[in-house]
Amino acid sequence: MRLFDGAKGQDEAFIYTSPETTGIGASANFEQLLPKMKYLTGFLFAGLAAAQSPDPSQVQIAGLSFSGNGCPQGSVSTSLSSDRTVVTFGFDQFQTYIGPGTAVTDHTKNCQLHLTLRYPSGFSFAVIDSTYHGYAQLDAGVTGTFYSSYYFSEDAARTATTRTSIGGGGVWAEGQVYTKQDIVPTASYVRSPCGSTSILNVNNRIALTSADAGASGLITDDDATVAITQQIHLRWFSC
Repeated sequence: MRLFDGAKGQDEAFIYTSPETTGIGASANFEQLLPKMKYLTGFLFAGLAAAQSPDPSQVQIAGLSFSGNGCPQGSVSTSLSSDRTVVTFGFDQFQTYIGPGTAVTDHTKNCQLHLTLRYPSGFSFAVIDSTYHGYAQLDAGVTGTFYSSYYFSEDAARTATTRTSIGGGGVWAEGQVYTKQDIVPTASYVRSPCGSTSILNVNNRIALTSADAGASGLITDDDATVAITQQIHLRWFSC
C-alpha cells in the first residue's frame, strides 16, 4: 500500500472547507478532484511559545487502536515514526457504495481511531486541523458526505465536528481524487484534560445518499496520517 505523502500533484486541487462544531452548523462542497485512489487524514496542531508548550520529548503516543465497520480488525496498517511524532494509518476496507445491487450497510461506513497520548502535567492540547485525501465516483443525483468528529474519552460530551458534502455528476461521475482541509474554529477547540494521559477519539464517517434509484456512487479511503508534532500546528495550553 503506497501512503499518500500530502504533496499535491500537477492536476490536484486543494480544497479548504469550513467546519461545523457541535451547536454551530456549517458545510462546504468539494469543487475539484484528481485521478487516483488514496485517502489521507492528517491531524495538524499549532505551536505556541515555548513557555506554553511541553518538551517535545515528553509527548508520547502510548497506545493505538481502531473500531468500526469501516475498519474491521486486520484492515488497518499502522506505522509509528521513530521519534513517536507521526502515526500513519492505511485503510483497506473504508469503502462506501450506493446503487443497484448494493446493500444498505454499504451506504454508510465509519472508522473510529483511538489514540492514547501521554504528555507532561500542566499542559493540555486541542486538535485544530485535519487533511483528507480520497477517491470518489458519484453519478448525478448521488451525494457523498464525509464527517469527522473529535473528542476526548475523559469528556465525551464536548465534541468538535467537521462535515463536507460532494454532489455527484460532471467530473465526479468519471471518478476523481480529492484533497481537503478542515479547520476547527478557535472558539470551538476541544481541549484535552490537563496532563498526563488522555485518549483522543477521531470518528470518521462516510454516508452516501441518492435521489435516483438507478444512480451509483462510491467513496473510498486508503490512507490516514496523524501528525502530532509540536512544530506543526500543535496547539498547547498551559493549565
